[in-house]
Amino acid sequence: MYVQRCIECGREYAPDEVVYTCECGGLLEIAYNLDDIDPSTITAPGRLCVWKYRSLLPVRREPITLLEGGTPLYRCNELERELGIRELYVKHEGMNPTGSFKDRGMTVGVSKALELGMKVVACASTGNTSASLAIYGARANIPAVVLLPSGKVALGKVAQALMHGAKVLSIQGNFDEALELVRQLCESEGFYLLNSVNPYRLEGQKTIAFEVAEALGWHVPDCVVLPVGNAGNISAIYKGFRELRDLGITESVPKMCGIQAEGSKPIVEAFAARALEIAPEPTPETVATAIRIGNPVNAKKALSAIYESGGYAVDVSDEQILASQRALAQREGIGVEPASAASVAGLKKLLDMGVIQEDESVVCITTGHLLKDPETAIANSPPPIEVDATIEAVKRAVFG
Repeated sequence: MYVQRCIECGREYAPDEVVYTCECGGLLEIAYNLDDIDPSTITAPGRLCVWKYRSLLPVRREPITLLEGGTPLYRCNELERELGIRELYVKHEGMNPTGSFKDRGMTVGVSKALELGMKVVACASTGNTSASLAIYGARANIPAVVLLPSGKVALGKVAQALMHGAKVLSIQGNFDEALELVRQLCESEGFYLLNSVNPYRLEGQKTIAFEVAEALGWHVPDCVVLPVGNAGNISAIYKGFRELRDLGITESVPKMCGIQAEGSKPIVEAFAARALEIAPEPTPETVATAIRIGNPVNAKKALSAIYESGGYAVDVSDEQILASQRALAQREGIGVEPASAASVAGLKKLLDMGVIQEDESVVCITTGHLLKDPETAIANSPPPIEVDATIEAVKRAVFG
């Protein structure tokens, strides 16, 4: 059994109550009676996927699924040598059905929407959430409404939302304004909000932790490094590791390290002040559109995860993000969108600072596929070489 529990005052809400935040204003999380959970249901052999861990997911109906999860955990030998670290893995969430980690949350969130009898699902988005909601809404045959900041979303993500039949609204404002509008819309019209303020959605995202631990033989890495935008993922993954420890499946939790772009870093600034409250950034800007968020709704959860785990938060420049995107692609063959590469850029900075030691094991989470933002990839790569259609011209271009 489980309840929705406020992380601030501890008030509990029934599983079937449609509520996103507590009356006190605090964020909610799903709290299980772990005495009711048989650990063997988590550790039993089986295909890695979100619903393998169903005993720790808050859905009782047949799920709406596109076989999400089971993403590869790559050992990165070239980057290990380049960065001088003992053990480095990349968990490539861009290999989910819609090309981002958002699918883990949407399979749970949309399934829960149907279980609750909701008729329309909605979200605001920097791109990946809208794509995932549109696709899972189509799979569930439930209408989806998405609000996007005009001109601020990579076209690959807009294309997914449009093709899969969502009602796409492009607003003259940033993501934070879009989120405020969609929350008002859901409240007035009874739509089901599936941004990461919804605690059910984050339950799907915590399965990243389960898969990492299982792939490492039910051990956990020393550190997990990941990009931070609206801050749901870092808190969800930490919750997953915490549940594994509390069930006795693993012995510890990793240090959670959150990376933001220097043009959008309210959590980094709060961490530097050892605060739990952020000062929102009114005009966030970065090439990493997926984390261009100035007022992350899950900031308190994220900061708590960082503090409790002994982790860290740093910012990186757009130049460092793009350099790491190229390094992942050209050293390891892993193609990711810019926001994803913030994790590797952040790891390099944390190593230089001495926050992460060279003898530690690290998992970097890359959150979205390269093809989510092909325009940025093309703009930051050399153009194709134009040659005449002769073998001589081809050889000159190849050999110089």
